[in-house]
Amino acid sequence: MASPAAVHCSGAARRILLLPTTVRPATRSLPGRLPAVASRSITSPSSTSRPQSRPTPKLQPPSSSSSSPPPRQPLQTRTYHSTTHPPPPGPFTPAETTLLTTALAAHVPTHGFTLPSLTLAARDLSLLDISPSFLGPSPTARLIHFHLYTARAALARLATQHGDLLSGGLSVSEKVELLTWLRLKQNEPVIQHWQQALAVMAQPSQVPTAVRELALLADEVYFLAGDKSVDPSWYTKRGALSGIYAAAELFMTTDKSEGFQETRRFLRRRLQEAEELGGVVKSVGEWVGFTASAGVNVLRSKGVRI
Repeated sequence: MASPAAVHCSGAARRILLLPTTVRPATRSLPGRLPAVASRSITSPSSTSRPQSRPTPKLQPPSSSSSSPPPRQPLQTRTYHSTTHPPPPGPFTPAETTLLTTALAAHVPTHGFTLPSLTLAARDLSLLDISPSFLGPSPTARLIHFHLYTARAALARLATQHGDLLSGGLSVSEKVELLTWLRLKQNEPVIQHWQQALAVMAQPSQVPTAVRELALLADEVYFLAGDKSVDPSWYTKRGALSGIYAAAELFMTTDKSEGFQETRRFLRRRLQEAEELGGVVKSVGEWVGFTASAGVNVLRSKGVRI
């Protein structure tokens, strides 16, 4: 007797054998003609109505990290005199100039180069008391820098108003002395506060500004005096004048003579000493310059890039 499992398997086999088999006719493919299924997939209504167009690439926004434009470099200001080009813009904005001019003219002679002078100037201009804060971390140093800058800029105007400088009867050395004296006289309204100003500008953070203004002043004086030197004395003259002016400026803060005549005599003596020493320095400078240039040429002939 067959087991139930065998009977079940034989019945399933009979059902499979009795099912009708449907044979799908093979699709004939003609030469050069695609099958019907492939033809329907290619010749769809959308493809027959219009030709396929190339997809337009989508423009991606530029990445801020990779394709961002390079940062703009600050404009370089020329550090030489030019009679054919206008001077470069100053280091102060119009708003700063208005506030600092008011403080320097109305309040610095009384209150010195201090924050109260700037606060009072802001009140005069109907500004808030905190307005001096936009001058930077050291508003008082900014005020002193403004005095140095405007006094140097006014030297050209004072030179055109002085008859001795326009007459042409003075030598370059005499013009240098007169122009330096005119610059020292501009400290007279604030001379009682100038020691305080010198102490502020002697701070490490302000030394670069003070040295730069001193160098620009020496260059301005020699330019207005008509100095035409192009040898190494160009540097020695300006370096010597910078030191002499700094010493005369400090001497002036303790001068009690009428009209600061002691300061002017001190200035004249120092300039004469520098001029007498200039001949020796010039001779030594010419020898050093010739030796240095010869050494450079020798090194270049050996292939050293200098």
